[in-house]
Amino acid sequence: MTSTTGANGAHGEQILGEPLEAATGDTSDDLLLWYRRPAEDWERESLPVGNGALGASVYGTLRAERLTVNEKSLWTGGPGSAEGYDHGNGTTPGALAAVQGRLEGEGTLPPPAVAAALGRPRRGYGAYQVLGDLLIAVPGAPAVPDASYRRSLDLATALARVGYTHQGATWTREFLASHPAGVIAGRFHADRPGRTGFTLSHTSPHADRTVTADGDRLTVRGRLADNGLRFEAQIRVVAQGGTVTAGPDGTLTVSGADSAHFVLAAGTDYADTYPAYRGPDPHATVTATVDAAAALPWARLRADHVADHGALFGRVSLDIGQRPPDRPTDELLASYTGGTAPADRALEALSFQYGRYLLIASSRAGSLPANLQGVWNDSTAPPWAGDYHTNINLQMNYWPAEVTALPETTVPYDRFVEALRAPGRVTAREMFGAPGWVVHNETNPYGFTGVHDWATAFWFPEAAAWLTQQLYEHHRFSGCTDYLRDTAYPVMKEAAVFWLAALRTDPRDGTLVVTPGYSPEHGDFTAGPAMSQQIVHDLFTSTLEASRTLGDDPGFRRRLKDALDRLDPGLRIGSWGQLQEWKEDLDDPDDTHRHVSHLFALHPGRQITPGSRWAEAAAVSLTARGDGGTGWSRAWRLAFWARLHDGDRAHAMLRGQLRTSTLPNLWDNHPPFQLDGNFGATAGIAEMLLQSHHGAVEILPALPAVWPGGEVRGLRARGGVRVDIAWSAGAARRVVLRAERTGTLTVRSTLFASGERVLDVRAGESYTLTAGG
Repeated sequence: MTSTTGANGAHGEQILGEPLEAATGDTSDDLLLWYRRPAEDWERESLPVGNGALGASVYGTLRAERLTVNEKSLWTGGPGSAEGYDHGNGTTPGALAAVQGRLEGEGTLPPPAVAAALGRPRRGYGAYQVLGDLLIAVPGAPAVPDASYRRSLDLATALARVGYTHQGATWTREFLASHPAGVIAGRFHADRPGRTGFTLSHTSPHADRTVTADGDRLTVRGRLADNGLRFEAQIRVVAQGGTVTAGPDGTLTVSGADSAHFVLAAGTDYADTYPAYRGPDPHATVTATVDAAAALPWARLRADHVADHGALFGRVSLDIGQRPPDRPTDELLASYTGGTAPADRALEALSFQYGRYLLIASSRAGSLPANLQGVWNDSTAPPWAGDYHTNINLQMNYWPAEVTALPETTVPYDRFVEALRAPGRVTAREMFGAPGWVVHNETNPYGFTGVHDWATAFWFPEAAAWLTQQLYEHHRFSGCTDYLRDTAYPVMKEAAVFWLAALRTDPRDGTLVVTPGYSPEHGDFTAGPAMSQQIVHDLFTSTLEASRTLGDDPGFRRRLKDALDRLDPGLRIGSWGQLQEWKEDLDDPDDTHRHVSHLFALHPGRQITPGSRWAEAAAVSLTARGDGGTGWSRAWRLAFWARLHDGDRAHAMLRGQLRTSTLPNLWDNHPPFQLDGNFGATAGIAEMLLQSHHGAVEILPALPAVWPGGEVRGLRARGGVRVDIAWSAGAARRVVLRAERTGTLTVRSTLFASGERVLDVRAGESYTLTAGG
């Protein structure tokens, strides 16, 4: 049956035109990471808090608490770099045409040959920098933890805690990263008056800084030697009772307090404006931010933070039969088998919500988007510079944003992509002689849109087209035409303009192809590899749809439609039934490479539909690649199998990721750690429960046998609808649809005898579907 009710009194804030419900802020044990000992290793064990721009990793060490602190715009490289900086531009004139000519004659070229012709040494690229460590010496604390010690991270409230008993008192520490206040904060408390005391200091690998203390304020100020980027952090300490004393060595000491807390604000003079990438000195903003936060009572600072985080995090709940055991998270991970035990369900549900938590913590308005490590880093030379890899990793970071009801987290992504257009136009013109904009395999906050010379990972001009996909997906979920007109479409159109100029006619069959093309990150260079063609096909399809929605230039639409009709779609079935990775049948059935690039059309693209011959060929390719891989690649394979409606194979990917590619603090492990695997796994689990990329709302399309009963609430589907699903015995029993837009919805579910139902829905109304309807 179907019933209709009112809008349930939605009380959420209006964001990006989408009314999303606020959370209750409730917490439970299945949303808690906890441990019986302090962290010894930053990468494996520290617990992350973040507000988008700032991040901190909490160790929970007793006598000397340590927080590794990050400010996301603290980067070497770019303008002013000691190495010089050229955005990766400067390819030799005629080199591109020469490579294209050789490919037409020879068919394939090894990566070193193409890199020698088109690559160039990377100069002034820079790297993401740790701001330093906040050290808090606690006199009288025990040397080692006893049975009372507990260190935890509550995903529902975004509070990291440390608790223990010692010398007849209960001691608690609480840490948060507040987006409303713009600070990292921490409170120390003992349940006996006058027992709280500590000495706070700041250490850093950056020699180009000064540290001073005055009153209750510690100031860290410096200028990176590499590029002159100014940075500043200020910490203020507020004590309830007792005293705060500034030391001549740049320390703040609390003595005899009932409790005390600190607030830390930080910033740089980075700005995302081409070509200078510099703004005002951060001093005034940092001072105002830290002073405003210090003026708030701890209870207010904490409450505002919990409410802000909960309004996002609490929109989605997942019950897959988990019963959290009274066991620390590292032990839960170590004992995980992926079988039928409720404890295994607890870890899977926790990992799903952890990805959502990490996205909120590392991507909020006013900051750069989440990078390879989100916002957390302990080094001046992090792996892969802690940058933005655009041949999947940056895109994967945002796969869960729309479907798990976190559209606000995409604001930094949108701004970042928009900021790439100006330098990307220069690269398009200088390297390709084409209009539009382009970016290659990886980029930084300084608009690096050109190339370097690492042979297997330097060439990927399709990246700009892929980056626009998330912008269009935001429109498909929200239906906001203002957003489409003002934000998404201009970026999409300009990327499409580039490919209208850059595609070449393939003399083999007269189709339009990308050349030179490279399928990340293995094989030879060819003309028209599957991934390249599929990405351009996706861009042209989406841009054409957007143009029709907005009524844009009919002439441009005709050009786009003509090119789409001539474009090689990148879909071919090879000699052993596989979906070909290259236009020629070059696939090796024994290839188990971590990238499965030629299945882009299956996910995140939408060219391939389940049950089609292309889907069957994709399954052949995916089976041949095996179930191995690194964290992020297993997450992608999870999504592939979900799109093929094979829940058990999708779950096998999740099981493998948790067993072999997950660290004790649940960070994804490539290795080393990078967060795209966390985000990808969360998105993949959502794909198992709900899909809508082909226009219909598909209920439980890839439910695994180990989740026979459960309930998910608050997922979003394209077309503007919130979806709650309850199921048992492997089948849906109740579905609630909450429409955010007026229109028609097609719903596919085993609830219906025909398998499908078309509903006319009105914005603000709810629709309940039950078995037999």
